[in-house]
Amino acid sequence: MKIYLVGGAVRDKLLGLPVKDRDWVVTGTTPEHMLNQGFQPVGKDFPVFLHPKTHEEYALARTERKSGHGYTGFTFHTSAEVTLEEDLLRRDLTINAMAEDDNGHIIDPYQGQTDLKNRILRHVSPAFTEDPLRILRVARFAARFHQKGFTVAPDTRQLMQAMVASGEVKHLVPERVWQETHRALLSHSPAVYFQTLMDCGALEIVMPWWNQLLHQHNHVLEALTATARQQCSESIRFSCLAYPYKNTSGQALKQFFRNLCIPSYLAERGLLLFKHYRNFIDTCYNPNAQSLVDFFEQADAFRKPDRFLDVLESSDFLKQASREINTVEPTDNPAKWIAPLLAQCSNIDAKPLVAQGIKGKAVGDALHELRVQALEQSLQKTKDKT
Repeated sequence: MKIYLVGGAVRDKLLGLPVKDRDWVVTGTTPEHMLNQGFQPVGKDFPVFLHPKTHEEYALARTERKSGHGYTGFTFHTSAEVTLEEDLLRRDLTINAMAEDDNGHIIDPYQGQTDLKNRILRHVSPAFTEDPLRILRVARFAARFHQKGFTVAPDTRQLMQAMVASGEVKHLVPERVWQETHRALLSHSPAVYFQTLMDCGALEIVMPWWNQLLHQHNHVLEALTATARQQCSESIRFSCLAYPYKNTSGQALKQFFRNLCIPSYLAERGLLLFKHYRNFIDTCYNPNAQSLVDFFEQADAFRKPDRFLDVLESSDFLKQASREINTVEPTDNPAKWIAPLLAQCSNIDAKPLVAQGIKGKAVGDALHELRVQALEQSLQKTKDKT
């Protein structure tokens, strides 16, 4: 029985990056022996165990054979005779197909260290084409390691294009598509993820709404790049991808989000930007008290101020990107001065109005007027200072 550290932990260690998760491969043993050693079984399709103390995953070395469509269409074989090299052969990229033994020696049968040095994302074997999820993984790694100079090998790009042409990509399930996309969205260079998928043709199939958007408006990727450079939240990054384009509708976007299993807190922000992008730009850049309070009410900003301010920031990034591609960083982020105005309006209480005997719709009308008056005073003070 031999135990090896494998995959991303070895890769990140060699790159000098923090190792977050460690995965292990075990050769020369059986499931029964693992159980006798106190390991807890967790794998449904093949033997994977949790270490009794560290709770890290230990998988028996295995081989796989294509038996159906999609990333689940595989038959796995494990035995004490399966070698480490055979296990590493089934992995996606050479930089993920390395192992380290308990003496710190690197086992690298597929030249992963060479590709790390040359900053290349390269498939391990022709079996790469059997799993369509690998297209998304390559795109995600391209986004994650773009700042370090990594690019996709030309022959790997060709395989990705061939996989799209074969129709295999159609068998990806939405949950996994979103899982990879979400991770890419949080990376240093999320735009690279979408560009890589566009280049191989996969985006048109798995995320058609975004494919249309990005083909019509390339400044959206510039805005997305700027949000990552500013280390913005996932909500601000995501909302940039809801920029309205021709020949679509809010209903189409809503259905796309539903099909892709987008979480509601992100979908809400995207739909708000799609519906009100023009208002965010026109009203918040050139505000007057009446139009600003009207917009706060339309966008439900009093109940959901964080959502409103997130989308305002996304709108600002998009505006900057569309106006001047070379200077996409926001020069005067309106969220910084809209936020206190929104808070000022929110703090105006309706209880005194009710105490005065005002009822029904008249309460809302009176509250609206109080908010307008308060903002008029604040905007005038700001104007006087300048």
